[in-house]
Amino acid sequence: MIQYEFPRNWVQYDILGIVNELTAAKAAVLSLTAIPFQRSWADELQAIQLKREVAGTSRIEGAEFTERELDAAMRETTVELQTRSQRQAAAAVAAYQWLTKLPNDLPIDGALVRQIHRMMVTGADDDHCPPGEIRKSDQNVTFGLPRHRGAEGGEECERAFNDLCRAIQQEFRAHDPLIQSLAIHYHFAAMHPFLDGNGRTVRALEALSLQRTGLKDSLLIAMSNYYYEEKNTYLATLAEVRAKGHDLTPFLKFALRGIEVQCKRLLDEIRTNVRKALFRNLMFDLFKRLRTPRKRVMAERHLEILKTLLEADALTLDELIKRTDPEYRTLTNPHKALIRDLNYLIRLGAIAYQKLQPNGYRLFARLEWPTEVTETEFFARVKQMPKAKTHSFLD
Repeated sequence: MIQYEFPRNWVQYDILGIVNELTAAKAAVLSLTAIPFQRSWADELQAIQLKREVAGTSRIEGAEFTERELDAAMRETTVELQTRSQRQAAAAVAAYQWLTKLPNDLPIDGALVRQIHRMMVTGADDDHCPPGEIRKSDQNVTFGLPRHRGAEGGEECERAFNDLCRAIQQEFRAHDPLIQSLAIHYHFAAMHPFLDGNGRTVRALEALSLQRTGLKDSLLIAMSNYYYEEKNTYLATLAEVRAKGHDLTPFLKFALRGIEVQCKRLLDEIRTNVRKALFRNLMFDLFKRLRTPRKRVMAERHLEILKTLLEADALTLDELIKRTDPEYRTLTNPHKALIRDLNYLIRLGAIAYQKLQPNGYRLFARLEWPTEVTETEFFARVKQMPKAKTHSFLD
């Protein structure tokens, strides 16, 4: 059993040992904050990131639930949910949503940490864990592999908690904000000040601290999702830091790489939204300008296909047939009409397909299309398009 020891230095690490990871993480954060995006995208991405964060932080603790159960946990209150895992997820959602509304100048102090813990366990774990209360003298906890013991319950635990909260306002401020965020994560996890919910509380604290490093308010970096994906390394680096007398270097190297990875993932999603917006603008602009009545009727169907593929990213032919049924069911031969329209869009370069084995197709919008086609070229291609079923790409 590895006993808890008070740190001689709350923020101890080898700066040369982490310089590459710190530089890469800061560059990734800067890239993310510099890219423009619409508010509606931010709201959608925030919901996705929140779901990833809640799933990650809950699953690290051993919670298991299906995607449907997680969706229910994110909609309902803890009272309305059946399993403890679902109630924990619902409590985490409420806590993270509350954190995003806090003013940036609100200090990370004992009162805030206790309140986050209170929100994390109320309705989920308060049958065995007093919300927001530091462990008392007869309350000790062990965790991790190899087994670690948190600060001794009672006076030692209270002192460690208060000393860390003080250090966050003083010693921590001499270090890079990203380092501060990760150091907060490690030290609260090492002392385990509460009977339960410590991991969920410290990861929420880290998320709050990371948002104050320059990230836009509407963007949440889902580090818990990264920690869950790399759970073995995550737990091993926390243990290594503890074994090395609270030398944060191993955990900083690991977590800074995570910040870089998660920022790049979110940046890629924003870029995809930008490309979809350009695609959507171009398709409406060009197809709405087709002049003959027949082409205008076809254009409405083409636009519906493109909108459906943009929303889904990719669909099999069977899935696309089901989703576009309202537009085609009244035609004499719906299947042939859809295939004809798909071939039309493939020839225009707006969509592409992959042949599936043993049979079938997967279709997707070509997001590079707006950068390839000019207005003149589009109308020239439309004019040259084969009249009917000849030269089909799809059978």
